[in-house]
Amino acid sequence: MHLKIVQAGDPVLRHAARPLGAAEIDSAEIQQLIELMRETMHDAPGVGLAAPQIGLPLQLAVIEDVAENETSERSPVPFHVIINPRLTLGAEAVELFEGCLSVDGFQAVVSRARTVTVEAFDHRGTPIKIEARGWYARILQHEIDHLHGTLYIDRMRPRTFSTARNAARYTAGVPIAELLAKLDPVRAPSS
Repeated sequence: MHLKIVQAGDPVLRHAARPLGAAEIDSAEIQQLIELMRETMHDAPGVGLAAPQIGLPLQLAVIEDVAENETSERSPVPFHVIINPRLTLGAEAVELFEGCLSVDGFQAVVSRARTVTVEAFDHRGTPIKIEARGWYARILQHEIDHLHGTLYIDRMRPRTFSTARNAARYTAGVPIAELLAKLDPVRAPSS
């Protein structure tokens, strides 16, 4: 069974989600929810899915990425769960295209911290600490944003907003700095 992914405009995406208590985390309902979210994320397909994206205002997200790409510092991330996360951002920012299952069919350039530290609970309520960089750090920031009512479109470079098809057609292989100089010359990074 796959869950319905809500789209931008649904109020649940714009409110802070509530933390889960220790007893809730270990409940059969939450454990079943985690499995359904995993199936839904795989089916979409996506690399992360937060509970607000399926209409539930809970501080819970599932993450998994099987792809690799040296350019975006992307390497495989095994399936895991973050509950009630606290995020600490590194100082260096990186701009890359980003999309979202709740803003289906679109992408835009978003600036995110290259490195992050996340303190959270896992699927059993055990405290975990994650040190991440590159694409994995981006995924964590994106999913944690969902838990606070923020979508990537709130952080994007507006002039880079595009359908996913046009992003692939017109920007594939174009360095971000070059793309920004063409699309957003006022805010493009200086060389």
